[in-house]
Amino acid sequence: MSGNREELLNSIKEQGDLVRQLKAAKEPKERIDEEVAKLLALKAKLSGEENASSQKFTLKTPKGTRDYNPQQMALRQGVLDKIVAVFKKHGAESIDTPVFELKEVLTGKYGEDSKLIYDLKDQGGEILSLRYDLTVPLARYLAMSKISSIKRYHIAKVYRRDNPAMTRGRYREFYQCDFDIAGTYDPMLPDAECVKIVVEILEALQVGDFVVKLNHRLLLDGMFEACGVPSDKFRSICSAVDKLDKSPWADVRKEMIEEKGLNDAAADLIGTYVQLSGGTDLVDKLLQDDRLKSVKSAVKGLEEMKLLLQYCKVLGVEKNVLFDLSLARGLDYYTGVIYECVLKSDAPVDSSGEQGTIGSVAGGGRYDNLVGMFDPKKKQVPCVGVSIGVERIFSLLEARQNAQGLKVRTTEIEVYVASAHKGLHEKRLKIISSLWDKGIKAEHSYKTNPKLLAQLQHCEENGIPLAIVLGDSELERGVVKLREVTTRKEDEVKLEDLADEIIRRLRS
Repeated sequence: MSGNREELLNSIKEQGDLVRQLKAAKEPKERIDEEVAKLLALKAKLSGEENASSQKFTLKTPKGTRDYNPQQMALRQGVLDKIVAVFKKHGAESIDTPVFELKEVLTGKYGEDSKLIYDLKDQGGEILSLRYDLTVPLARYLAMSKISSIKRYHIAKVYRRDNPAMTRGRYREFYQCDFDIAGTYDPMLPDAECVKIVVEILEALQVGDFVVKLNHRLLLDGMFEACGVPSDKFRSICSAVDKLDKSPWADVRKEMIEEKGLNDAAADLIGTYVQLSGGTDLVDKLLQDDRLKSVKSAVKGLEEMKLLLQYCKVLGVEKNVLFDLSLARGLDYYTGVIYECVLKSDAPVDSSGEQGTIGSVAGGGRYDNLVGMFDPKKKQVPCVGVSIGVERIFSLLEARQNAQGLKVRTTEIEVYVASAHKGLHEKRLKIISSLWDKGIKAEHSYKTNPKLLAQLQHCEENGIPLAIVLGDSELERGVVKLREVTTRKEDEVKLEDLADEIIRRLRS
């Protein structure tokens, strides 16, 4: 660094002298400006190097983010593959949208959660924000592309300026896996399929016992109206109710009264409803409730809930669902059914195996008016969807894997080409190239003369099922040894039959 600094100081001095000479000689302004710019660049470079030499870096990921090692990525990919398989089974097609949107696209869509949106500095005259979820970008995409019907899935990262809780799988940067059905259809048929999809995914991932909580935004608004909540407080009271999964009723009641300005009587009436949960019997009971019967939106919400529970029974997921009046989901854009899936039991949920509550692992609902917010003609495209909390599921499965001491393969290599003697590296290259040409996943040592024991040990440590062992005498006869790594059983195979034999064994 000292040598570089001396060179820069000398260059700055020489350049400064040149500028002074040009000015004294009254050279053209353009020439002087050009040399001044070079002088300033040299000074900036010197300043940058001095700052770099004095700066101490803390090697860490930003708050609320994490790195993923190969084992964690292999586990993650396995989770995503199972989720995508369910989405595709239900006929979904995939889209992608930019990681950032115009700020005005995101503004006013998330209620109190809008404060968690990451805003970006003005670049190129556009005020941008990182996407908060995948739902609002979908609505913008539908309105902009004039699409009125689609069944889509989208798996991508979203960003929230939240207080992270790493032990609960809550991050500032995380993946969402969304499934949505847009279009005008008969009531509750798409909504019921979303519930079915959540159940299928969680059963495929074997996360343990879970329950999909269901409620209806019309019922919530009707309940608030029946309890005497002013209409301008519906959203803020809904946001307070949404905290019941984390806080006791006493704390939520206190927030409603002291922070939201609700009177005691209305808060107490709300408390008699939001602590109820059940199934079709509860729906029937509420349909007879004198207070709710007088509110049209509450009756409509209950009737739709009854139909949804009926369809859930037909789809075979009745045992997995619960009608829960405490479920509110604070996002402003929901207009109908809302979902939230939680695990029934606590489990170790971080990589250290620490105990913690994992919280919600899926959520969503119906949002019939969101697309119309972006359409100047106010064309409404009814939508319903669900989002899988893949980060929380991943944290749970990773903790379980660590607790059981399981090792996940980080590659998909099917066969390893090994040599028993020196000077066979070109033979290895020729054979492995023929395997690659056949679509077989294969690798070999990057040493010209590796030890056979080290090569076979690599196969065992990395779970590679087959190994080809090349030897001088075998090659002279046009054969190689094909070794099953786990049993160590070896068979001679002709070179011309090698690829077909490997494929046969892998498929058997």
